[in-house]
Amino acid sequence: MKKQQKYILGGVLVLLAVICAGVGISHFAREKNAGKEYEELKETVAAEPEAEEPEEELPEEEPEPKVEIPIDFAALKEQNEDVYAWIRIPGTNVDYPILQHDEDNGYYLNHTIDGVEAIEGSIYTENYNSKEFDDPNTVIYGHNMKNGSMFRTLHNYEDRTFFDENRDIFIYMPDRILEYRIFAAYVYDNRHLLLNYDLEDTAVFQQYIDDIFNIRAMNAYIDASMNVGADDRILTLSTCNAGIETQRYLVQAVLISIDY
Repeated sequence: MKKQQKYILGGVLVLLAVICAGVGISHFAREKNAGKEYEELKETVAAEPEAEEPEEELPEEEPEPKVEIPIDFAALKEQNEDVYAWIRIPGTNVDYPILQHDEDNGYYLNHTIDGVEAIEGSIYTENYNSKEFDDPNTVIYGHNMKNGSMFRTLHNYEDRTFFDENRDIFIYMPDRILEYRIFAAYVYDNRHLLLNYDLEDTAVFQQYIDDIFNIRAMNAYIDASMNVGADDRILTLSTCNAGIETQRYLVQAVLISIDY
């Protein structure tokens, strides 16, 4: 009887090992292929430059030409109405649409632009922020994927040289381009910034900015030469930090120009 129980137990352990191995392989495959749909998307929504029309006699006062938007937002909107902007950070792999769900702030945590449930989710904001980037602090979320996709390469800012040499962020919208300058990159706790600080209060926002510039952690890089105040509009990019649930890695930038 004991011998039979031993065989049964052995069989159960083998079965569990096979199941665990299968789950591990499946998770690895999902991680490896995470974000592939976005790579294809980048090619399909790159806007073609407008063909030049024959020159005509111009009036005395020529209106300034509108800025050329390199993203086909019409195609993106057909794919998903929740797309409202595109983020690009030269020097990194960050080159993605930004989405916001009107009702479910957690939806794009694990859903792609196609509405498919996937571990990489999307790059997104919550409805605590407007879609105009006119809040004191617009927080954009993205996963830290092991294959380098989504917000993984934000961690490159842990290197001082990289931080110094890659400071620009571009936000494309259907009618304008917003340029931001990175001033801070550091590990923070997992508190919800927009719910824990009343940043619409000028004094609170100024104190929040002062606290950033007073960070002295070894793994933080802050450009103390930049003048950022309560009248500015900042961008916070938030991603996971080494799988530590209580921490987030933040890269923050200030709006320096808007081109229409």
